[in-house]
Amino acid sequence: MPETLLDRLKSVLTARFGAAPALAEAPANAGVLADMANRRVMRRYLDKPVDPALVEALCAVALSAPTKSDLQQADIVIVSDAAQRAKLEALLPENPWVKAAPVFLVFCGNNRRHRLLFEWRGRPFVNDHLDAFFNAAVDSGIVLATFVAAADRAGLGSCPISAIRNHAAQVSDILGLPDHVFPVAGLGVGWPSFEGVMSPRLGLDVTIHRDRYDETGLREKVAAYDSRRDAVQPYRTQRYPERFGEATPYGWSEDKARQYSVPERADFGAFVRGKGFRLD
Repeated sequence: MPETLLDRLKSVLTARFGAAPALAEAPANAGVLADMANRRVMRRYLDKPVDPALVEALCAVALSAPTKSDLQQADIVIVSDAAQRAKLEALLPENPWVKAAPVFLVFCGNNRRHRLLFEWRGRPFVNDHLDAFFNAAVDSGIVLATFVAAADRAGLGSCPISAIRNHAAQVSDILGLPDHVFPVAGLGVGWPSFEGVMSPRLGLDVTIHRDRYDETGLREKVAAYDSRRDAVQPYRTQRYPERFGEATPYGWSEDKARQYSVPERADFGAFVRGKGFRLD
């Protein structure tokens, strides 16, 4: 029998999470949902330009996403100038796929416009605390995720680059970001050169909760995820074997524990404060 849309959706979700919700019938636009669940990070691209008008249209779609209290605190910098690209690429030598991407964008949180509204009216900005930074950062993250989804629908591939926050001050200087505007993530975009690889995710029984947060059996569930992921996407190399030795088995949990055993972005809080934010 031919695969139905419900079968396809369940199959993709099972491949991603190890199990799928017990759907009795296909929801509306099940094929679109299956495509979204089947998305892959893309770090290799065809040597084919992307129409700048398409990039701008996708930015417009992304900026149509929900925004906290209609404050619209997200901006996108399209980095097309070769000299500007070269400066950013030089900061990220460990991310060669940045240079490979035909299009490179930087998504920013922007609390500046909100503050200017008060300045123009001669009123005090009374909510000068952590929430101002947090709202702008979340707005930017929502816009980034919406751009990725829109790009997928248009046939493009993409790869978020959080490593720009390792060099937040330099990125800010290169892009000319004023106070209360800060980089959240970069994004490489281009026409895919292959279908990509699906990364299995933690089981839904780990990340979906009912009424209250629940960690029952968490260690065993993470271990089961390590095994499931290793069966389809084993790590090619182990991080920092000179410090931790060779682990058998070597799964997601060991890799992440090793990855973040090295201090990273310890100066980001100072950078954000230097941009004028109070984080209390």
